[in-house]
Amino acid sequence: MRPADLDYLRQWTATHRGVEAYVEPETLVNEMSVVLVDEAGEWTRRRIGGPKGVDVIIDELGVRVYDAASSGYPQRMRDRIERDRIIRQRLEARERRARFEERSREDSDD
Repeated sequence: MRPADLDYLRQWTATHRGVEAYVEPETLVNEMSVVLVDEAGEWTRRRIGGPKGVDVIIDELGVRVYDAASSGYPQRMRDRIERDRIIRQRLEARERRARFEERSREDSDD
């Protein structure tokens, strides 16, 4: 595991409550990685470089570790992703509406 990634994961764990780790398997395009999820569903992902990285997570972070391929991700994480998606869509809609109204005002001034 890269030292910078471990430092980041330590800091993230220290500043969030109820953190759990979900190890993601290596694929053809991605290294083995870990997703940390806090009690509110906020999450972060970092590469761990392989099976030895799992041991580092266990030893260094002191959090429960799950196999994401077996257990899946917690509902609170999925809920957070969905909530964030809805908020992002609403903000984009407001921005589109504001641009539309601005163009409408410019057209009416002509």
